[in-house]
Amino acid sequence: MYNDDYTPMDFVVEVLERFFALNREQATRIMLTVHTEGRAVCGLFTRDIAETKAEQVNEYARTCQHPLLCEIEKDG
Repeated sequence: MYNDDYTPMDFVVEVLERFFALNREQATRIMLTVHTEGRAVCGLFTRDIAETKAEQVNEYARTCQHPLLCEIEKDG
């Protein structure tokens, strides 16, 4: 997940809870990493699951009119 200057932090926490099944504390920690470091890993998944989650997050963000971006990358 990548940082941008427009998506509210609360929305990022909501996305992490909703699509990555994280609790509030975990989601907040990842959101702060995204905010301070520019990006963060949301979880490790098989390629198919990772692609689906990234698509769901990006679609939901666009529907809610936020530029939040989630992409997959190979581990290692």
